[in-house]
Amino acid sequence: MDELEQVYNELIMEHSMNSYNKKQLKDVDFSEKGHNPNCGDEITLEIKMNGDIIEDMAFLGHGCAISQSSTSIMIDTLKGKTIEEARGIIKTFIGMIKREKISDEELEKLEDAIAFKNIANMPARVKCALLAWHTLEDMIDKNLEQGNGTSNCCEN
Repeated sequence: MDELEQVYNELIMEHSMNSYNKKQLKDVDFSEKGHNPNCGDEITLEIKMNGDIIEDMAFLGHGCAISQSSTSIMIDTLKGKTIEEARGIIKTFIGMIKREKISDEELEKLEDAIAFKNIANMPARVKCALLAWHTLEDMIDKNLEQGNGTSNCCEN
């Protein structure tokens, strides 16, 4: 394993075991549930908005190290971004996981989420890594309608 892969593995484990993003927010604007029925991963994403800007995000739930760390890193990556910026980053992340050709400039926007680049080599873990990203994408696609929704991103 090269040094960069080791750093990525440590980052994933740190977010999995000690996520400061795993908490309940007060006065959330939107909440969305995500579930991966293949392995039982479940999350609830909570968002506090300030206009079109994601002011704060957090999550609750349980699952494997990949799903939990991917959720936490996604939150770090998207906090402070506009909805349109978040859409672009989500699209880039999903494309990276699906091994689509993505420019280095676009990959840089992923920040620490690039740690999941090689997850495509582990097909059983792809849906775990994508759970939070699809859940947030579902929330955005619903135009951030008030209330709790459910995203079963991984049934297909």
